[in-house]
Order: sequence, then structure tokens, then C-alpha cells
Amino acid sequence: MDENLLKIRHSLAHVMAEAVLKLFPDAKLGIGPAIEDGFYYDFLLPRPLTPEDLAEIEKVMREIIKGKHDFVRREISREEALEMFKDQPFKIELINELPEDEPISIYTQDTFTDLCRGPHVSNTKEIPIKAFKLLEASGAYWRGDEKNPQLQRIYGAAFQTKAELKAYLDRLEEIRQRDHRRLGRELELFYMTDAIGSGLVLWLPKGAAVRAALEDYWREAHFKAGYDLVYSPHIAKLDLWKTSGHLDFYRENMYSPMLVDEQEYEIKPMNCPFHVQMYKMRRRSYREFPLRWAELGTVYRYERSGVLHGLLRVRGFTQDDAHIFVRPDQLNEEIINILKLNIEILTTCGFSDYDIYLSTKPEKYVGSDENWEKATEALKRALEQMGLEYQIDPGEGVFYGPKIDIKIRDALGRSWQCTTVQVDFNLPERFDMTYMGEDGADHRPIMIHRALMGSMERFFGVLIEHYKGAFPVWLAPVQARLIPITDEQLDYCYQVASELRELGVRAEVDDGPERMQKKIRNAQMEKVPYQLVVGKREVENRQVAVRLRTNEDLGPMGLDDFKSLITRIISTRSLELK
Repeated sequence: MDENLLKIRHSLAHVMAEAVLKLFPDAKLGIGPAIEDGFYYDFLLPRPLTPEDLAEIEKVMREIIKGKHDFVRREISREEALEMFKDQPFKIELINELPEDEPISIYTQDTFTDLCRGPHVSNTKEIPIKAFKLLEASGAYWRGDEKNPQLQRIYGAAFQTKAELKAYLDRLEEIRQRDHRRLGRELELFYMTDAIGSGLVLWLPKGAAVRAALEDYWREAHFKAGYDLVYSPHIAKLDLWKTSGHLDFYRENMYSPMLVDEQEYEIKPMNCPFHVQMYKMRRRSYREFPLRWAELGTVYRYERSGVLHGLLRVRGFTQDDAHIFVRPDQLNEEIINILKLNIEILTTCGFSDYDIYLSTKPEKYVGSDENWEKATEALKRALEQMGLEYQIDPGEGVFYGPKIDIKIRDALGRSWQCTTVQVDFNLPERFDMTYMGEDGADHRPIMIHRALMGSMERFFGVLIEHYKGAFPVWLAPVQARLIPITDEQLDYCYQVASELRELGVRAEVDDGPERMQKKIRNAQMEKVPYQLVVGKREVENRQVAVRLRTNEDLGPMGLDDFKSLITRIISTRSLELK
């Protein structure tokens, strides 16, 4: 962040705190740092803030800035600090946690003094008065701990020019328009309700159609890549998770065990131990490798309510999971095969821009340092042989092995974590997995964990925002809608829809009472790729008048010609409409 911009944003946080205290004299202050694109400050207030409150706070901030107040830094003793902030419990907590030998600095502007290290502008006149705006107030636990009081965090955006602020606010509006939660409701794709529970998704018919198309493509791509499909149950004995190590290293994300036939069972947070048991059903030979087993496996993980976010962070989700068992001499080639398949799937779904990270050994890990080094080198070598640029993400591997993470970039350039590829020497040892080698002796296989889309829920959420709900034709919930000019054309519309469905096209007839123009507008709002308008002439000539969701009018087209067009677009999974 530019040093001057950092000072402006940090100073605005202090100005905002002063304004809040003028309007709410009994407010208790948390912290107020500069952040990317702006600033925030946390407050304990007597009531929830309204949009009108934010407007008033912003007005007072501008008055303070116009006062041209100096920011004055002073160092004070611990005793002075405790006395100065005796009515501010959160500040007292911070002061008491400071090391005894650490200087305590404060900054004052106008009537406001805050515990702060800085930096700040020298005078409020240096703050561009037209280049900031308060955005929203939201709940935030003190120091991010749910056991602490919930404060109100006021966010603001701040830049050096009014034009930069406008560009940022325009981008925020575009992000709002693409919000998958809003589009999910408007387009009736999915539904989440407290009646079922937080973080659990109901896939509505239109959303289920998109998911089915994704899953069909996923299976097709995996069969071609030499994978076999498997299925596993949703619960297993608690001992399985003890052996796998999840109970020791992943307990906080697992639900409480349930009692079944006087034995403890656990709902699964992972699919991998089940695939291991499939492997162990009989003795394996070196000739069988690699074993590629893929599963669209639904898992359940406990996430705190504060981090749940639409489809992007849920408690029950379906991974496009796979586990691959290889001999050591096959590891490098198999990682390359995974990366090739992954790039193919992401490209087909419309993502060609991504960042790749190689995550190394974390502080808490299992297995030998030697195996960790071997696994990390295998991932690195595969990336380099593929000619893929990557960054090292130190200490961010999972507890059982290093990994490759691929973060895709959407239409707005935002980054989303989806793909992960993990090399695991640990589970084969924990479950004593072996195979008979060419020498007749027992050898240990290597296990690769990988998910390419990540989860169907998260990937679907990213797709919604990437395409703004206007999915490629092959994914669109409704691919073609027949719109009769009058009821006299209904029979022909039903016939055409039936013929299209026989070709695998998701077609439907709008036979509602609205006028034709309203039906076209509805289809546009619902982002249906093709609106097929039918009048007397189209019936007589076995045609359809084709309009695209982009509002382009292709005019009358022979039905057979339209069938050729739409089946070609769908079968090739084209991102185009014609």
C-alpha cells in the first residue's frame, strides 16, 4: 500500500472514531486500522446502526476534516495510559497486554485521542475530503473470538482522488449485482433456511439442472482420463478417524459422535479413509497401479456461524474428490496427468486465468521429514515440467502432506480457491497399506488426494458470480424457451419443445397469460440463452424466430437449422451463443 494512502486511511479511522463519539458519547472503542481499499473501526454502541447513522457520521467526519486539525503524537507511561483510557475497557485490555518495556504512544486530533502506533497525516487538511465514503456496519466479535462481546464494525473506502473512489464504488456495485446469494434467489437456483440449519444447501430444480450438467461433464472427463467411480457412506466408526489422524488434527471441524449399536460413529468430514478401506479389501499387485478412484462425495464439517457465506462457505458440501494410489516411480507422471485434467476442466467451465501455489510443511504435521521433502519435490517437478508458474506458500500444507492449490480468477479478477492436489505418505503408513512388488516383497504405495472444482457448492457459487447468472448454454438451467404470440401457436410450441427435449435440450414453453413482450422480458431477466418466438408464419413454415439473451435478434430460422445450432453449442460446450 502506498505510504501516503496508508496514512490517509489510518487517519480517517481516527476521524471516524471522533465522529462516532460526538454522536454516541458512551461508545466503547475497539481498534481502527487501515486496510486494503479503506479503513474500519470497531465500536460497542447502545443500539444497532442504521444507514441514516452512517450518513450522519460521514457528515460529522467532513466537518472535522475541514477544521484542519494537527495529528499530534506523544509517548506516555503505562500509568498515564491506564488513567487516560479508564472508561474504555477494550483499550485497557490492549494496554495491559503490551510488554513492560514497550513505549506507549497516543495520537490526538481535535478532541479525540487514541492509543496508536501510527502513522498518520500531519493535519486533517491532507485528507481528500471527497475521496472517502462509509460503506456499511456489520457485526464483529472483539478480537475475532465468539466468546467476546460483539461490536459494530464500520467500514469505509478511501482513495486519493474522487475518480478512484468512484471507480471503486462502481466495482462494488458490480460485485453486488453478481452476488451469488442474490442471484440464487432471483433465478431460483438454491435455497438456504434456518428451518434446516445454517450452512446447508437446498438445490432447487434450476440449480440442480446446472449441477447435473456439471456432474455429467465431470464423469465424462474422468472416464476419459482413466478414472473409476466409487461411492461411500456418510458415517463410519469413530475408530476409523482415530487411525486416519483426523480426530487428532481435525477435531475442531468435526461434529460430535453419535451412538449406533452402543458404538461411536462419526459423520464424515473426508472421503479418503473410505477409499483406503476399498484398497485394503484384498492384496494388491504392482501391476494394478495407478488406481484412480473418483467420488462426488458429500462431507460435513463444522464451520463457525460467523464464517458461513452463501455457497462459498457451508457445512455440508459435495467434493469432486479422487484418490489415486501409485508406485513411487509413477508419482511424477500422475501429478502431471492430474494437472492436465484440471486445466481442461477449468478451461471448459470458462476459467483460463489462475494463480498456482505450492504449499509446504506446516508447524503441526505427521510423517518423516524425508517423505515431506520427497513429496514437495515431486509437486515442484511436475509444475516445472508443465511449464506452469507458481508461488511458494510456506507452511500452508495440510497436516499429512504438501499440496498444490490453484486459485481461479473470475470475470472481475477476483481470486477463488478451488483446486487442490496433495501428496500423502502418511495414510498408507497409518493404515498399513501395501502392494506386492515385482520382487514379490511388500511395498508401500503413495496416495494422492485431489479435488479439481473443490466442491460443487463453492464452484457453483463462483460460476454464478463469474457469469452473473448468464451461464454458458451447456450449463444454463433453461436453454431455450418457446414464446407464442397468441394461444393459437401453443400446440406448435409444445411440439417443438418436445422435439428439443428429445435432443437433450432443456426447453420449455411459456404458456402463461402475459403478453408476448412481457414473456420476452421475463426470459431476458431469467437469462435464458434462446427465446424462440412463434407466430402464425413460424408455424406455417416450421420455423422459430430466435432472440438471444443479449437482446440480439437472429430473426426467423428453420427449426432444423436451430436444432443444429443449439446441439452444436451444447455438445462442444461452447462459451458462445452462435
